[in-house]
Amino acid sequence: MAYILFSVSIVLLLTVTTLFFTRAFWWHRVSDLPIPGRDYIYSRLPSTFGGDIEAGLSSTTFDLNTNLEAGDSRAGLDDASKAEILKIMKKRRMKFDEARRVYIQNRFKANGIGPDGRPTDPKAVTFS
Repeated sequence: MAYILFSVSIVLLLTVTTLFFTRAFWWHRVSDLPIPGRDYIYSRLPSTFGGDIEAGLSSTTFDLNTNLEAGDSRAGLDDASKAEILKIMKKRRMKFDEARRVYIQNRFKANGIGPDGRPTDPKAVTFS
């Protein structure tokens, strides 16, 4: 019985050691695994423009510093879109501008608008 326990322990130790030293090759695939409840981890959304800037929801092309400097008292960006953009940034490891572009493309697709801005409905009539 002791030999079986010893053998299992050695095999487990070798497996864990091999996984540890080869983690650079397989670790990026772990984030793509469908783990139940992963999307439900709570994180508080910022509620001001200053909080949006600290959360990374600002860039040179989408500058919130002017709102902050002007003393804008509004609550910041839209909560639903803010949560979706943060989710895209985290899941796909994108910067804010890229995640915002992906979010807008997804919204366009959901509303029947093509990537070029034209409606995808075959019955749509446009005038140029």
